[in-house]
Amino acid sequence: MAEEKIIMAGFGGQGVMSMGQLLTYAGMIEDKNVSWLPSYGPEMRGGTANCAVIVSDKQVGSPIITNDATAAIVMNLPSLDKFETDVREGGMLLVNSSLIEKKATRDDLKVYYIKANEIANDLGNAKVANMVMLGAYLEITKIVKVESIIEALKKVFGPAKEHLVPLNKDALEKGAEAVR
Repeated sequence: MAEEKIIMAGFGGQGVMSMGQLLTYAGMIEDKNVSWLPSYGPEMRGGTANCAVIVSDKQVGSPIITNDATAAIVMNLPSLDKFETDVREGGMLLVNSSLIEKKATRDDLKVYYIKANEIANDLGNAKVANMVMLGAYLEITKIVKVESIIEALKKVFGPAKEHLVPLNKDALEKGAEAVR
């Protein structure tokens, strides 16, 4: 892995920002160079939210990703429409097919359709759909270890939410299974 540039996008409240923060934190745990750049629509809940995450072996020059993302993880249709064009040729697109019925329009990308909401609901908590998507992404790229994400979870959540770690770990695993 030299450098991964990931755009994560969805509605506010779908956990897009925390998905990005966890990946960034996990990169830091593994002594990689990272950046996390959040971007919110005008509405906090229900508006579009996205973040650009870079995890690299070398220094990160700019946190902005324009038309050269190695991957996009899209949780809703507006995000697919907006960010599909920002992925470089040969890059990958992870689509939450629970909420997006439309297929990707480009044929120069590796596209994965993941029923993240169904998988999360099967685990008993709709809120972990983001972790299902992250698990799928990690399985494909091996950019950081799942253990590093779990470590990051413990730091981000703190002791009060430690009980949520097993559920999130299960969601990461189910996401990985979805693309194996």
